[in-house]
Amino acid sequence: MRCTQFYPVIMTDRVQATAAFYTAHFRFRPAFESDWYVHLQSTEDPSVNIAVLDGSHETIPEEGRGRAAGLLINFEVADVDAEHARLQAAGLPILLPLRDEPFGQRHFITRDPNGVLLDIITPIPPSAEFAAAYDDTARPA
Repeated sequence: MRCTQFYPVIMTDRVQATAAFYTAHFRFRPAFESDWYVHLQSTEDPSVNIAVLDGSHETIPEEGRGRAAGLLINFEVADVDAEHARLQAAGLPILLPLRDEPFGQRHFITRDPNGVLLDIITPIPPSAEFAAAYDDTARPA
């Protein structure tokens, strides 16, 4: 299979509110919008996309209908400290405080209106213990 694009689709019963959340706080814009599905595209990088879908829509097989669960979405950013300050000032809940991890991340975790966890990350150099676990092309500098 040759994949031409990959993006998460969040199933919810609050399509418009969820789309508005990502538009307001994560710099997305609607590329397609209906009452049951909104395709969002980053205003900073058109290759970054996320979609929001009514989990009860007829295009979803009965056994798969519902809401998002067990999902963590990573947003890798240039300045996690600035994003932390911005999102905290906007009133988003900070579920994991801003911190450095020895495996090579400075990050914090918030959530969207559906409870989907959002991990906001800036790569940092990993400790020597974790540096060896990285492929040479993937190790944060």
